[in-house]
Amino acid sequence: MRKIINSTYISLDGVIEEPHLWQSLPSDRGDTGNQVQVDLLYACDAVLMGRRTYDVFSPVWQSRSGDPYSDRINTMEKYVVSSTLKDPDWANTKVIDGDVVKEIGRLKEQPGQDIVQYGFGDVSFALLEAGLLDELRLWVHPQFVGRGGLGELLFRETTPTVLRLLDTTTLGNGIVILSYALD
Repeated sequence: MRKIINSTYISLDGVIEEPHLWQSLPSDRGDTGNQVQVDLLYACDAVLMGRRTYDVFSPVWQSRSGDPYSDRINTMEKYVVSSTLKDPDWANTKVIDGDVVKEIGRLKEQPGQDIVQYGFGDVSFALLEAGLLDELRLWVHPQFVGRGGLGELLFRETTPTVLRLLDTTTLGNGIVILSYALD
């Protein structure tokens, strides 16, 4: 069965929303960080996103090509959970509307590589509560964003869940990637 691997940027104060707007976000993850991102994408053959992540990713990645990451993500199958998106313009994008847990459970059972999910919001919490999320990779950024309402923080009320540390990677710019399996 395919795994769903969530990869999320988070600040020290728990903010997960709009990391591309964080003032002190290091613009260069270095060779190791870039390779971690590319390796994850090539270990997967589908991308899963909520609507807000799609709205940020789609215009950025569609306009890029010529590097391993953008060439891969632009050709992969993409699944967007949304009740309002009807006609996505990003190639190979399908909309999941309706019973999200059932549809994503069906995707996990199909043959293929793993599925990467970017961003941690309502879709991620639904997957967590349904036992469909297999791995969480938190890219901990060494900064306090200093703002963030309930929808912008990782914290939300949810089912208590124990995670098992799989790996830690420290990048030269101070970002630490914590990889956890969900037991």
